[in-house]
Amino acid sequence: MPANGRSRRITIDDVARSAGVSRQTVSRAVNDKPEIDPATRQRVLLVAQSMGYRPSRFARGMVGPGLTTLGLVIADVLNPFFPEVVSGVLAAADERGWQVAVYSTGSALERETAVAETVVNHVDACIAFLLDPGAIELIRRSGMPFVLLDNEHRPPAVSGGRIDFASGMRQVVGHLAERGHRRIAMLDDRGRPDAGDRGTRHSLFLGTAAELGLPADESWVFPAANSLDGGAAAMDDVLDTGFGATAVLAYNDLIAIGAMRRARDRGVRVPEDCAFVGCDGLTLSRLVDPPLTTLTVDKELLGRAAVRQVAAQMTGAGTGETVIEPRLVVRASS
Repeated sequence: MPANGRSRRITIDDVARSAGVSRQTVSRAVNDKPEIDPATRQRVLLVAQSMGYRPSRFARGMVGPGLTTLGLVIADVLNPFFPEVVSGVLAAADERGWQVAVYSTGSALERETAVAETVVNHVDACIAFLLDPGAIELIRRSGMPFVLLDNEHRPPAVSGGRIDFASGMRQVVGHLAERGHRRIAMLDDRGRPDAGDRGTRHSLFLGTAAELGLPADESWVFPAANSLDGGAAAMDDVLDTGFGATAVLAYNDLIAIGAMRRARDRGVRVPEDCAFVGCDGLTLSRLVDPPLTTLTVDKELLGRAAVRQVAAQMTGAGTGETVIEPRLVVRASS
């Protein structure tokens, strides 16, 4: 039994292994299809019953025109990154006559398994921002079409969508280096479970800086909570340690804006004394003073692409990955 005390949901893969048949055979037995030997059907159904198997909507063959319900799992409804992703998913799903059910984990890793359990019982396919390997595996094993977004450790057996931050980091660090900055502080999201394992943006920042001849090391990276206040607190750390940053690169726009505001409150001129760059390309980044330079991500495209992947899986396509190319938008903050 898992540590949370809940028994794991039995999946079609479990039944197939126990019965010594394929997933397709289990599906045929559960759905009373004719393309199966009667004795085999009976044996599979007995195994399924003994294991307490409850087919998901997708496994029961309920997916059809006008009936598809797509589950979309996001981390935080208040985070301004997600509305544009949701917009892209809704638009692409509507074009196909699907309905969408949106679930939030509240950015709490411990809630992800519970949300995943709800999803596999109530929807036909899933697009999700998830980090917990157990929650990801639960949805994968359900057999429903599944696309995992923005996860640096996506299992190979799961389709995914990601942002090419290798390209993005070359754009950002290259821009700051061209402007003469030799001392760049990175404000990294300490809230991600992989933060202690040097997440992708963290590693790419240090690697790209080294390639450009900057003497970057771990002392250039400051942890920040994923919020405006988190950015402000991290900027206090940068200033109070005497790091001497002439530029700040933040994990996202929220952290960057919080840091920039705190720097100005403490008498730092932007960009004369210190330049600021964010990531994500939030609408908010255009509205602050000065407007924020940001690595812009087409979040609506990310959502639309994920729906296309789900649709492809419904027609028998295998796993794949969509990569979104970010674009640096230079504004007055740098």
